[in-house]
Amino acid sequence: MSGREGAVKILVTGFTAFPGAPDNPTEWLMEALAGWRPAGADIATAILPVDYAAAPRVLEAIGADFRPDIAIHFGLALAATGFRLERLARNLCSSDLPDNAGVSRARQPIIEGASDCISTLPNESIAERLASADLPVEWSDDAGGYLCNLVMFHALSERIMPDYAPAMAGFVHVPLLDRMRGDGQNELFALTESELLLGVQIIVGTALAAYRIEKPAEA
Repeated sequence: MSGREGAVKILVTGFTAFPGAPDNPTEWLMEALAGWRPAGADIATAILPVDYAAAPRVLEAIGADFRPDIAIHFGLALAATGFRLERLARNLCSSDLPDNAGVSRARQPIIEGASDCISTLPNESIAERLASADLPVEWSDDAGGYLCNLVMFHALSERIMPDYAPAMAGFVHVPLLDRMRGDGQNELFALTESELLLGVQIIVGTALAAYRIEKPAEA
């Protein structure tokens, strides 16, 4: 998984299905991104398990091998009405929903004594670029109390995994794909495959451009 010398290394992740969501568009997304390589960047994709214990271990292993400069994590929010840009990762698991191993961590801090973490993605620029492409955008200061928030917190906290410490990181929730809506879900907002893929490529490209400005390549 290690990248090319001099290339900006970008990790993009999604999740498997989980209780209440038998189809996860971010799992499809990782497959759709396979082989995509923006100029000057190496992309690594990973489908994270919806498992409180296993997901951090996967991130730690990726960090030790790939050492991403940028990490952009994607997850499903059934109530999302577009690309939901998460601004804050809370140091708290607060969902009663069990993970795929049957474990629930409601009302538990992720790490004792740590502060909440703020996304370091260029979210304002991302929102502008998405809107200019006629793609829906919304904002959130609450990534939830489940695995999405846990992963976002791990990406941003410097106190958990020294080998997984991307310089720029954040989380984006997405709605269902239109083909994934089942009975009783037709009222939910959904994206087409092409809209989801375009939006994610815009998000990654905008983050890459911002990273290059912040850390220009050495002459």
